[in-house]
Amino acid sequence: MSNFDHFIGTRPVAGQHAFDTDALSVWLAQHVPGFAGPLSVEMFKGGQSNPTYKLITPGRSYVMRSKPGPVAKLLPSAHAIEREYAVMSGLAGTPVPVPRMLALCEDESVIGRAFYIMEFLQGRVLWDQSLPGMQPAERAAHYDEMNRVIAALHQVDFAAQGLGSYGKPGNYFERQIGRWSKQYVASVTQPIPEMDQLMDWLPAHMPASARDESRVAIVHGDYRLDNLMFHPDEPRVIAVLDWELSTLGHPLADFAYHCMSWHIPHAMSRGIGGLDLAALGIPCESEYIQRYCQRTGITDSETLAADWNFYLAYNMFRIAAILQGIAKRVEAGTAASAQAKAAGATARPMAELAWRFAQRS
Repeated sequence: MSNFDHFIGTRPVAGQHAFDTDALSVWLAQHVPGFAGPLSVEMFKGGQSNPTYKLITPGRSYVMRSKPGPVAKLLPSAHAIEREYAVMSGLAGTPVPVPRMLALCEDESVIGRAFYIMEFLQGRVLWDQSLPGMQPAERAAHYDEMNRVIAALHQVDFAAQGLGSYGKPGNYFERQIGRWSKQYVASVTQPIPEMDQLMDWLPAHMPASARDESRVAIVHGDYRLDNLMFHPDEPRVIAVLDWELSTLGHPLADFAYHCMSWHIPHAMSRGIGGLDLAALGIPCESEYIQRYCQRTGITDSETLAADWNFYLAYNMFRIAAILQGIAKRVEAGTAASAQAKAAGATARPMAELAWRFAQRS
């Protein structure tokens, strides 16, 4: 399988994403050991909200993540790249593979926005969760590695890694349900009855395992196959990427989000629902959950099985709210791409799927 960059190729930097390359080069020479120009800059293709650049010098390449420009339009809490830098710096040296952080610049006078620099890694990002072109044993190995890494993340002693204040105290689910309910209400384009039902149902049906405030871990918030970079030839994760939604929270919320793939039809998104998993060599969901429980020391797996539909309903509700936000931006004309239109249109089917899981709970 060929090597390729995380964001599948680069393009020239243009428009609002452009900045003073000479000013950046001067700053890098002062703050990144071993940096030597001349510097050229390309932008990774991809839809993430924090622009990501490839910095190329004769000796080596680097990756830069920045806030979008111009900064004046941003909400204070949005695009908090210093949080991404903090969590990846904190995870260095743990069993969770992250790129090496090299420098953070919060001084917006340098290039007009805050940014950080990390090492550039060469590897594979796999976009289709059915892993076409692999043998069953290879697929099994990639899935087991994905399971190993999320289990390792949820066992990191975050206080010992300097991340004790990375999230808020209190019930994670209450905060998140409140946050995504507000987000949904602010972005309604056409009423979705299932979303209204879920906003009432979720807080009223929170199981004891979700109320357990002693279960706290670093949660990635968007842990899925295409946010991992694998070694060029081995079924080994060399970096977990895109930490924009990470915080301290309930590990089962994070793990259930990751397991939604088993329930989302392959045709609807990049899920694996409806595929012949045994023939592909991909574990069924219950096997995958069992492995996670073994790795994290969860012994009350029967309770977890009883509560699982709540966790799935919550995560599908959260995704539906995010998709509805995209639909609102399409309607307002601020997200015009074909992908944005397609994503926005899936808010309703995702909400309907969430409500079906709620009713099974």
